[in-house]
Amino acid sequence: MADKDGRRLETRRGFVWRSAAAAGAVGLVFPRAGLAALGGPPAVTYPAEKIKELTRWPRYGPAERQALHELIEANTYYDALPKFESEWKEYTKSPFVKAHMNGSSALTSMYFALDLPPGSEVMVPSYTFFSTCLAMRFFGLVPVFIDIDPKTACFDLEDAKRKLTPRTKAVVAMHSWGLPCEMDHIAAWCREKGLILLEDAAHAHGAWMQGKAMGTWGVMGIYSFQASKVLPTVEGGMGMYQTREYFERAAAFGHYEDPVKFPKDSPVRAYEGTGFGQKYRMHPFAAAVARVQLRGLEQRNETVRRNVKKLNERLVQLPGLSEPRCRPDQKRVYYHANMLFLDSGKAGFSRGQLVRALKGEGVGVSVWDYPEQHKMKIYSEAKWWHHAPTIPERMPGDAQVNATHIFLPLMHGEADELIEQYVRAFEKIWARRTEVSKL
Repeated sequence: MADKDGRRLETRRGFVWRSAAAAGAVGLVFPRAGLAALGGPPAVTYPAEKIKELTRWPRYGPAERQALHELIEANTYYDALPKFESEWKEYTKSPFVKAHMNGSSALTSMYFALDLPPGSEVMVPSYTFFSTCLAMRFFGLVPVFIDIDPKTACFDLEDAKRKLTPRTKAVVAMHSWGLPCEMDHIAAWCREKGLILLEDAAHAHGAWMQGKAMGTWGVMGIYSFQASKVLPTVEGGMGMYQTREYFERAAAFGHYEDPVKFPKDSPVRAYEGTGFGQKYRMHPFAAAVARVQLRGLEQRNETVRRNVKKLNERLVQLPGLSEPRCRPDQKRVYYHANMLFLDSGKAGFSRGQLVRALKGEGVGVSVWDYPEQHKMKIYSEAKWWHHAPTIPERMPGDAQVNATHIFLPLMHGEADELIEQYVRAFEKIWARRTEVSKL
């Protein structure tokens, strides 16, 4: 189902699952029979079944099946959890980590660990999954919705500066689509203002900035391993902690078996047998899959980066087409799709016209408006909140990104021929801009 601009009208989870798991990519397969929208044969003639395999996600194989088989046969299921935690800790160089059943439970545990008084404000992007904002309501915390930079789709520090109040205690930076936020600037401002820096790195497995993994810039951070993510285990999550205090509180919130493991001087040790009332343990099967996926993470990310670079460095030469800004000291990854931005004024046609033309040429293109949390009903009803959040009137960065982006599928293998055909499709459209503007 789509609106007049070609946007698919469905939920984020439905969008991600449908396109990544069922179709293999964002809007991947389109009919190629007959003439393209601009006449003549379509530019993309690469076999549809090969495209489906090239863009398939998640990518599991014999190694994952063998890991699950060995875990079942060994009958020591829970050994997989500390093994994965140890490997993730080593990979990210984080002092403390804790596996959770999903990213949402890791976020909930993170907000519990803050131990802030009710009414404390936490700055968080509106352009994010609901758990990043909504989980804080269980502890009396108040989300302050922050805009995104339309050049990156990441946290807008200038908007945060405008919205700072004496009640503001913490900041959550979310690394949209695998692109790191400008953490050096955000961290410096948090230090200046005495704010607690947190991270939502659910999209950013293998992303780094200045040699530091995402999730280690803040005092706490989280990852999600849901099926669409860069490191997928179907479901799963990870908490990242820079201090023992935060680690012990967050771990004990959802892992009743942990307090007894802590040093005797731990204030959490006394809650042995109960923890703090939740059970957020990661499934051992997910941990087994995660260990295999982690071993190939860097290679998979590099393949995708290489293919995106080959494609984008030619596409961004076209008037009105750009990609999110990535600094030289940032090493980004690509979650789910390759996002590009269209300036319709410079291109000479609308996004809807571009999407129709690209589909006619056989390009796997899609658009999808990331739900803006401040517009969701639950934030406007005081009954759900100890202290009701303030709903901003407008978020121009959110609106611009949602209105100007397109998504192209990620390619997980040798893709030179398909990339060349995609480039030809775009160049054909730009060469016939007057005709496209009439589609």
